[in-house]
Amino acid sequence: MNDDNLSQSITEQSFAIIDREMGSNHPFNPAEYAIARRVIHSTADFEFVQALRFSPGAIEGAIAALKNRVPIITDVRMVKQGIASQVARTFNNPLVCALEWASVALPGKTRTETGMLAVAREYPNGIFAIGNAPTALLALCSLIREKAISPSLAIGVPVGFVSVVESKAVLAETAVPQIRVEGRKGGSPVAAAIVNALLILAEEAG
Repeated sequence: MNDDNLSQSITEQSFAIIDREMGSNHPFNPAEYAIARRVIHSTADFEFVQALRFSPGAIEGAIAALKNRVPIITDVRMVKQGIASQVARTFNNPLVCALEWASVALPGKTRTETGMLAVAREYPNGIFAIGNAPTALLALCSLIREKAISPSLAIGVPVGFVSVVESKAVLAETAVPQIRVEGRKGGSPVAAAIVNALLILAEEAG
């Protein structure tokens, strides 16, 4: 068995274990479950079952946007790297990292926040995947509130202690299509898992 086949076999075994432990007693429809299962696979953490939130129509809208090659914007390089292969295998959407748009931070802002303010204005209808920086999520939400942008999807899953819960609460108050993780949990692997799952769902939808 070559490396690719072995990796696929391990993934399939992992999914089978997740399916067995999850059972049928979960709150997700099939598309939501496909995303939740991939998040659990990337984290080995079943607590995401209680923390994941999907706004109505978010998945369907994201699938349509991905098929139309809407740009995908990430907050940090780790999310970008985590989805690059799947993007290339499917719809080859433009892939942009906000951090790479800011060589220096604006006064009083982080580099990621500075980059997000710039890149969001450039791609106002993009799919935004934020897995690391709550400041980037807050910047995105400020532009949404100003009606300066209208994202196809906002994935809000930053991780940590400072401004993380608050940034997700601000996102929840917007009307933008969104997938988020409540509380302190999240991270770049979670953001990448959500995007990869959406890309696979879009490809399967034909």
